[in-house]
Amino acid sequence: MSKESVFTMKLESELREAFMAEAEAAHRPASQVVRELMREFVERQREAREYDEFLRHKVDKARTSMRAGQGRSNEDVEAEASARRAALQRRADEPNA
Repeated sequence: MSKESVFTMKLESELREAFMAEAEAAHRPASQVVRELMREFVERQREAREYDEFLRHKVDKARTSMRAGQGRSNEDVEAEASARRAALQRRADEPNA
């Protein structure tokens, strides 16, 4: 990727000095560290947007199925989970043969 743009920002002197010292201690140019941080930020934001869209789609699909009468009530789900927990507990309580 060619470097054709300049990015100027204002920040506290103490932060700049600490950042420059850490970049130097890591034997890396400050500009390289900033580019890496920017790329990571962009990637995290993209992933968050994709996950939000995935979740929105999943919720919409669930709502549609509920409206169509294909869902289960919370009481049914809780009763099934309770039965599974009880069965697992019984198995855990059985002596090993």
